[in-house]
Amino acid sequence: MKVQLPFILAFAATLLGLPNTSQAQVKLRVADSLPANHFVVEQATRFWMQEITRLTKGVVTFEYYPAEQLGKAKDILSLTQSGVIDVGYVVPSYVSDKMPMTAVAELPGTFATSCAGTLAYWKLARGDGLLARREYEPNGVKVMFAIVMPPYQIFSAQKKIEGLKSIEGQKLRTTGGALDAMVLKFKGVPVRMTAPELHESLSRGTVDGMVFPTASVLAYDLAGLVKSGTANENFGSAVLTYMISNARWNTLSPVVQKAMLDAGEAATRRVCAFADNEVDSDLAKIRQKGGYLSPLPAADRAAAKPMMLAVRQEWAVQLDKRNRPGTEVLNAFEEALK
Repeated sequence: MKVQLPFILAFAATLLGLPNTSQAQVKLRVADSLPANHFVVEQATRFWMQEITRLTKGVVTFEYYPAEQLGKAKDILSLTQSGVIDVGYVVPSYVSDKMPMTAVAELPGTFATSCAGTLAYWKLARGDGLLARREYEPNGVKVMFAIVMPPYQIFSAQKKIEGLKSIEGQKLRTTGGALDAMVLKFKGVPVRMTAPELHESLSRGTVDGMVFPTASVLAYDLAGLVKSGTANENFGSAVLTYMISNARWNTLSPVVQKAMLDAGEAATRRVCAFADNEVDSDLAKIRQKGGYLSPLPAADRAAAKPMMLAVRQEWAVQLDKRNRPGTEVLNAFEEALK
């Protein structure tokens, strides 16, 4: 009986735990809505793709489409689920009707750094974690890598932010959900929109400011429009993920799947560490453009704490009433933060 060489190579690779170089090439389409110079793209997305190609010895390659080339930010989940995109940039708050529980990592006043929030979220989002089982599996998707952004600040293009009183009445861009509730607590007016819409909206006065991370102020070229803002506060955050559909995932070999998971773990830790290291320099760059940035006065910070706690508790209760485990996921996230 004559045994074919490709079979021998594949069998040997399996025994040694090496990539099966005899298998067909895999090309994956990755798409997002981020500017090509965004730090998430530079530190995570490209790193993740390169690392997988390296780990699989060239079996897996990628086509990358940034800046909404394959679809608007709010549509990328459905495009990923349908297979138009293989790995898509999904911001759960943009599709909060489908992924409401992920906002647990976006609640105000819970963590001080990106890595603290990211690694707590990561425990819930992968494997048999609560979010993986109760939120992503029902949507037919799996998280490849993610970041919980450094705590959001409040920025204004209209007036100087000197305390909670100066937030009142301002139309502030949010991503919905918990950020809406927090802005309302401070007597502001939340306006939901995606990040790519912000530059035009600020320029036209559709919004007065935004609840946003410092790094993204620079990435979306908003620094010149920002007159003032807060620093070193936590007005919430955003979870940014790249997801693959379960249907596409199941077509991949175990070796490729392992490479993707290993690269995702490395990319997640890499990008949050980079974000934390850049916060101070990002604040300095915004100040150089003329933005006045300062922490809240001590009295206002103390007054904000119970308001933020109320936002978290109300968020959990509202989900409980919708037969979603709001209190359970909040407790799990707070435990993961420890």
